[in-house]
Amino acid sequence: MLTLERIETSGPAFRADPITQDEGAAMFRAAFNLFGKWDVTDEQAAVLLDMPVRTYRRWKAEGPGRLSRDGRARLSNLLGIHKALRIIFTEAARGYAWIKAANSAFGGASALDIMLGGELTDLMRVRRYLDAERAGW
Repeated sequence: MLTLERIETSGPAFRADPITQDEGAAMFRAAFNLFGKWDVTDEQAAVLLDMPVRTYRRWKAEGPGRLSRDGRARLSNLLGIHKALRIIFTEAARGYAWIKAANSAFGGASALDIMLGGELTDLMRVRRYLDAERAGW
């Protein structure tokens, strides 16, 4: 007969250290370069980062301002997507092109189309898909 063992759950849950503002600024610069590789417009980048286009353009020219927790989470997911694509595709250009290619997993929409839904969960959906695809690696 199988018996269940009690697992202690009263201790503190694991929680990663929050992303600092300096780390967020570095992530913004990396994402800005990535948007160029993905051929993303300023308007699209602003949607991905959930900020006004005017703010995105100012940050692009002058460097990022203070990033919200949501903004840092968005940047983390965008860079996670990039990392997964670099693992899946040995040729970087194929990974960059994949972002705009129609994908049956997304009902014929591209990953960029999904991400342009504007919600953090849209970015997470693409990241989870890619993480699942590379799980066998």
